[in-house]
Amino acid sequence: MIRSRHIHLRLAAAGLALVALAGCTRGQSDLRDWVDAEKHKKGEPIPPLPVIRTFETFAYQDQTARDPFSPSTAEMENASGSGPRPDENRPKEPLEMFALDTLKMVGTVGAGSSLEALVKDPGGVIHRVHRNEYMGQSYGRITAVGEDRIDLVELVSNGTGGWMERPASIAVGDK
Repeated sequence: MIRSRHIHLRLAAAGLALVALAGCTRGQSDLRDWVDAEKHKKGEPIPPLPVIRTFETFAYQDQTARDPFSPSTAEMENASGSGPRPDENRPKEPLEMFALDTLKMVGTVGAGSSLEALVKDPGGVIHRVHRNEYMGQSYGRITAVGEDRIDLVELVSNGTGGWMERPASIAVGDK
């Protein structure tokens, strides 16, 4: 009895497998019909390309006015070397390795004309600086040391091959 049930289950499983395979024999004709129908449909029209406007060229005729695309005489003078220049021959000082915004003034030592500022670098080392020493990566020369601030003049590129001076300062407690 158990054996006949086992045989019936096997026959039922085989029959189910045959029915499943029979469903697959129909093929892909419905899929091919759908693809053919989609291929034959008309698509939407493509919008036309935008019209490209042409611009008239302009010849600069006014000989009395300066050409706006050529450097000015001031820019030419700076490029030729008549403006300020960094002193490349002097040895670099320790605080010139750091950007000015990473240095911090932490105090002063001395009084009057012998006043020295105390500056902390990013590594935590304290340096004494005086007037006419350099600090920062833009050739910053110290012009004045006060109780609460250090004034500098930096040399920065003006974009035309020359240099220009830019004032800067560091105050106690900045950052």
